[in-house]
Amino acid sequence: MIACLAAAAAPLALASAPSPARSAAAPAPSRELSAIEVFAVAERFQSAGRNEEAIRLYDALTQDRDADVRAEARFRKAMLLASLTRYREAATALRALLDEKPDAARVRLELARVLALMGNDGGARRELRQVQATGLPAEVARAVGQFDTALRSHKRAGLRLEFALAPDTNINRATEVRTLDTVIAPLTLSRDARAQSGVGIHLSGEGYWKIPVGAGINLTPRVNSLATLYGKSAYNDVTVTALMGLEVQRQHDRFSPSVGHGWRWYGKRSYMHTDVATLDWIHALGQKAQLSASVSAATTDYQLNDLQDGALYSVSLGVERALSARSGLSVSLNAARQTARDPGYATASGGIRLLGWREAGHTTLFASAALQRTEGDAALALFGTARREWFASVRTGATLRSLTVHGFAPYVRIGYERNGSNVALYDYRRFTSEFGITSAF
Repeated sequence: MIACLAAAAAPLALASAPSPARSAAAPAPSRELSAIEVFAVAERFQSAGRNEEAIRLYDALTQDRDADVRAEARFRKAMLLASLTRYREAATALRALLDEKPDAARVRLELARVLALMGNDGGARRELRQVQATGLPAEVARAVGQFDTALRSHKRAGLRLEFALAPDTNINRATEVRTLDTVIAPLTLSRDARAQSGVGIHLSGEGYWKIPVGAGINLTPRVNSLATLYGKSAYNDVTVTALMGLEVQRQHDRFSPSVGHGWRWYGKRSYMHTDVATLDWIHALGQKAQLSASVSAATTDYQLNDLQDGALYSVSLGVERALSARSGLSVSLNAARQTARDPGYATASGGIRLLGWREAGHTTLFASAALQRTEGDAALALFGTARREWFASVRTGATLRSLTVHGFAPYVRIGYERNGSNVALYDYRRFTSEFGITSAF
């Protein structure tokens, strides 16, 4: 299906591309070579298996003053790298080309193909929705639709890593007040129990391995991890989740059930263990949008307070839509129910999240906003009232692809959180930021 996509997209190749056929013989070394002649030499090197020399010539042509020459050089380099299974480098070259020519449908289709071969089927689907938002010839649109419904990861194993410095005004998400009113007497909080600022190291990663077990079915072990580490180890927060799941691909849908176990450490101690079962579903909504849904059920075992032990149920539903070849929008709704041995710790919550993104030259911009309501089942014994909270957050950021090295690019993200609670212990505000490196795709 990937080969069919490339064949169907052939009419969308850059019309202004130089033709190497106009130079059949090697040019004389005594004069400066034209771009057309350099393309011809690079093609002969490529035919002779001298791929590194061809790549160097394409790299030289990406510095040409003519935008069409630069575009053609990047495109041919990307196709050569993809044929050599150097997919990350190919994707980087295609992304650089799209930064200059964001409406080049053929290029975006090739990027979707390469991302699928890398195992990044989520990124591939997004590129397909973006290109379909521009309008395609009927025969190409049909091929793209078939590719979209058949799309699943071709990479059998993968590893994603992210690293950042993370300045934060409230690393422990704590209240700023010094004294809390309780049913017994006013309680004075120690300095460590109040809001603390700091600069942490943010680390996240995901590893997976896909084992084919049938037509359109993969067995998928997966490990996710997230850690924020500070100079004051008492505020270190580390989460690890190990899952065993299936990926089942059908014509318009992909189902991913999984079960697993999670561990969380806070400070120097084990904080919580969870046993979890999840089901994720993705459904194509026409050519430009997709529906995603997730349900999960977990048992929670809090190591420091048995009264918090219980079950956690959650559900989410979202729609993502491409607005143009360079922008998109998603909206999602979520709800959660947490039970506990002590009803004071049991809660119900629900919220909404909006996310938008846009490619602006060599930079990908995003902005998001979330609003959530949480209500407790019963009064907390110490405070004599049940929790009633509104949580709001806004975030924005940018990935700077012009500085990409080996498929990784620097990024910056900033955000603000406000949790307004009738119980002062849970009332806080927080400014966050991250300066790090991530995959450019």
